Amino acid sequence: MRTHFTRRSLIRGITAATAVASLGTGLAACGGNSDAATSTDAAKAGEVVIGRVSNGAATQTTLKVSEVKAISAELPAAVRKSGKLEIGIGALPAGLPPLAYVGDDQKTLTGSEPDLGRLVAAVFGLKAEVKNSTWENLFVGIDSGKVDVAFSNVTDTEERKKKYEFASYRKDNLAFIVPKKSTWNFDGNYENLAGKTIAVGSGTNQEKILLEWKDKLAKEGKKLTVKYFQDSTSTYLALNSGKVDASFGPNPGFAYHNRQVANTPNASRTAGTYSGAGASLQGLIAATAKKDSGLAKPLADAINYLIKHGQYAEWLKAYNLSNEAVAKSEVNPPGLPLDNS
Repeated sequence: MRTHFTRRSLIRGITAATAVASLGTGLAACGGNSDAATSTDAAKAGEVVIGRVSNGAATQTTLKVSEVKAISAELPAAVRKSGKLEIGIGALPAGLPPLAYVGDDQKTLTGSEPDLGRLVAAVFGLKAEVKNSTWENLFVGIDSGKVDVAFSNVTDTEERKKKYEFASYRKDNLAFIVPKKSTWNFDGNYENLAGKTIAVGSGTNQEKILLEWKDKLAKEGKKLTVKYFQDSTSTYLALNSGKVDASFGPNPGFAYHNRQVANTPNASRTAGTYSGAGASLQGLIAATAKKDSGLAKPLADAINYLIKHGQYAEWLKAYNLSNEAVAKSEVNPPGLPLDNS
């Protein structure tokens, strides 16, 4: 998924009221980089607390993770000797629930991305140090060595491989959200959109895909109506009132919304997912390090250890993101091609 499409789309996936409640003033006062929002895991040795101070975005879960010496031995000597893993997050200024944002204690950077970074650091036997910045400064931090690795919803692309190396850990998925009472499902087939009215964010990757489906259906003599709204609050109001049948956007934002409204009259559910890279390739989110840093393989090995031993599944489940699970972490897997990066 294109960088700006991803960022704008995720922001649209957050309800305005919940975002204000979740984030408070913790991020608003920060500039391009934030040490105030930096935190380390306060759990006991050999434990990582998932979803701590998440303000309802996750089910808090304590996972046991100890150093795996065979994996930590793969790390570059400088990282291993430092005793810490510097983790970059690009969530300033507003945060991106459930991926990365300041928690309800107004200081801890929480979310699925920093939590996975903490799990990986535990496998390495290193202290996790999380540094928050703007999206642009995230890559400056990798380039300059201020951070070792980014866990920040970075899509693996062939363009980015010119400067970075990757260890994949999550599917890059779009999703359809519908009222919980709706019986409609996407089922991976654009034909199921015939006769439907779908909301989508303007200028996003999902809009591009949806309009392509609209054109296909038109050639078949079928109609798909696309609606645009100013913000996520307006979109959800339209969904709840029946003005649209579904909304199409980034899966994590919808997973977050589903959890927030689960026990209300406006409960929603995900009605199907679709690769953010389109029909020809499953998009992947990956841990991102400087090219030739020697970090991609130990990162992938650590993630695969977590997959094999169950902590990975528990991490995704805590954030309602199980539908983005990968079978294994790969080093530099095929990414979005150069003409779509």
